[in-house]
Amino acid sequence: MDSYFLIAAALISTLVSAAEPVALFNGKDLTGWASDVPEADKNPAIAPSFIVRNGLLVSLGIPKGHLITEKTFSNYKLVVEYRFPGASGNCGVLVHASTLRARGNMFPKSIEVQMMHQDAGDFWCIEENIEVPDMEKRRPRNAPEQSFGGGLNDARRILNLTDGSEKPLGEWNTMKIECKGDEIKVVVNGTLVNHGSKGTTSSGKIALQAEGAEVEFRKVELTGL
Repeated sequence: MDSYFLIAAALISTLVSAAEPVALFNGKDLTGWASDVPEADKNPAIAPSFIVRNGLLVSLGIPKGHLITEKTFSNYKLVVEYRFPGASGNCGVLVHASTLRARGNMFPKSIEVQMMHQDAGDFWCIEENIEVPDMEKRRPRNAPEQSFGGGLNDARRILNLTDGSEKPLGEWNTMKIECKGDEIKVVVNGTLVNHGSKGTTSSGKIALQAEGAEVEFRKVELTGL
């Protein structure tokens, strides 16, 4: 009986620790991450796209590419605190990332949670797919024959639910991304901005983009669900 309680206590301890927040960025260096920058294939000495500056993880925007976790995750809540310190621009958090350069020799197979200024919380389907209510309204087709999917000729962008959820340029935003089973929920500064289900994937790596604009991250924290 004593051994039973010891095993039970150990299991409970494991479950509790698994639900505690884990900092994916340690504030010092890029341990736990790997960069994938296509331009570096031809020029290994090219300036890095991602650096640590004054305790912040910084996506310099160029050369374009991705910073990708070495580990794979499923069923978690990801908290990202970020800001555009200068001009507005584009960036994103990719969840369930797998095959590198699956799209255009650049984007990994994934579902992107958009961070572009004034569009934070949009979904972009990159060789994966997810569904939302009001698909005809929130997933614009560029041509009548387009399908709702993640392929090259599909309607891949899913508009978020709100306007005005972001802070003014230069201020810090908090984005919470909850991935549970085949669902993804996105909250920006306390407001639910997107919720998709029936995703074609439920696990993978997490990636941050360098896509033209400088973005600072002061927190990238994951909690298991």
